Amino acid sequence: MSSSNDRRVAYFYDAEIGNYHYGQGHPMKPHRVRMTHNLVVNYGLYRKMDVFRPRLMSPMSMTRFHSDDYINFLKSITPDNMNEYSRQLQRFNVGEDCPVFDGLFEFCRLYTSGSIGGAIRLNDDLADICINWSGGLHHAKKAEASGFCYVNDCVLAILELLKKHERVLYIDIDIHHGDGVEEAFYTTDRVMTLSFHKFGEYFPGTGDVLDIGYGAGKNYAINFPLNDGMDDKSFKSIFRPIMDAVMEKFRPGAIVLQCGADSLSGDRLGCFNLSLKGHADCVAYVRSFNVPLLVLGGGGYTLRNVPRCWTYETSVLLGMEGESEIRDALPYNDYFEYFGPDYRLHLPVSNMENLNSTAYLEKTKVQLLEVLRQIECAPSVQMQTGGTIPKALMNAPVEGKGDDDVKMAGDGDGSRGIDRNEMSVDKKEHPAEFAA
Repeated sequence: MSSSNDRRVAYFYDAEIGNYHYGQGHPMKPHRVRMTHNLVVNYGLYRKMDVFRPRLMSPMSMTRFHSDDYINFLKSITPDNMNEYSRQLQRFNVGEDCPVFDGLFEFCRLYTSGSIGGAIRLNDDLADICINWSGGLHHAKKAEASGFCYVNDCVLAILELLKKHERVLYIDIDIHHGDGVEEAFYTTDRVMTLSFHKFGEYFPGTGDVLDIGYGAGKNYAINFPLNDGMDDKSFKSIFRPIMDAVMEKFRPGAIVLQCGADSLSGDRLGCFNLSLKGHADCVAYVRSFNVPLLVLGGGGYTLRNVPRCWTYETSVLLGMEGESEIRDALPYNDYFEYFGPDYRLHLPVSNMENLNSTAYLEKTKVQLLEVLRQIECAPSVQMQTGGTIPKALMNAPVEGKGDDDVKMAGDGDGSRGIDRNEMSVDKKEHPAEFAA
């Protein structure tokens, strides 16, 4: 592993991801990933990392977690033949929050392949940090779509990491509870799930502080339920001590960090009050442990804010803090008009009330630290024995067939990265993507 200031960072992006459209008025807009990439390029961040177009994983690789009939359904369904699948639409929870749209399965393959590809690269020790902003769709279940998510790339990436690492930590700072990931690993002690989320009459309704895992997985699911108005100071006061205890007790060989941007102030569906710096402080702190790290996207529904967040966090993952921090004035880019009227990277937070009292946060923190205290300290040397993954998850078919991840061309100055023109390749935006 490289030193803390000299990380090998790999970044996965496919220009096709922004071409998919959930439907008019739907809050989930894959176009935000293209906007993020455009900012990453125009800030010059691509020069500091290896940029890859992920190889497409086979549908069979998705059945390491998902059921065969569910994946076959996703492969088959189209807007034109929906009438022939009325029973399956209901069975697999596809139709409203998770609509059928043109290219649905190809979209799932794209974002999932970036996450699995990142995990493979970490396992092969070809990178210290891998980024896939199109991933992080954490609500999907074994045989059910949920919360705008169809294929759970987080779970599939964790299963890939478990091929090499005895223990994997999953951290979720999306405003919504990472229920699909928690459910997948609820009975194993090889994966710890740690989620900080809004709780109480809020989707998906899971993630109570008392939900701590079951059987061998007891005490390996950590949930910190929060109320409206969570701000930077409060979040930092709970995130860091919980993380310290998790790292001391669990000692993961790899970490998956889901960075849903719907916990930012002003999100269309969110109700927290975090600034970009408050959100990114979590990313910087996780990075500081110097453990192989896969960073994923997730939620985020105010279109102008998500690219700001993930671009800034890309710079943080590259170690660009302090004097080397990227400038606040946004560089000119293809979507410059989105970022008016100030055209700045950082945005002010609102004056909404923080309903998380210091007493509540302290009480819940102490409660969770007690749960973690009950975990037997993991050995410092990686073992080949120990906890198990449920057989249903580890009956792994062969890896997806296809070309290796394609490294995008440098820009002619000998630097690592991507051609600045790559950004505009296949740029066929759906006009409705420009709706706020």
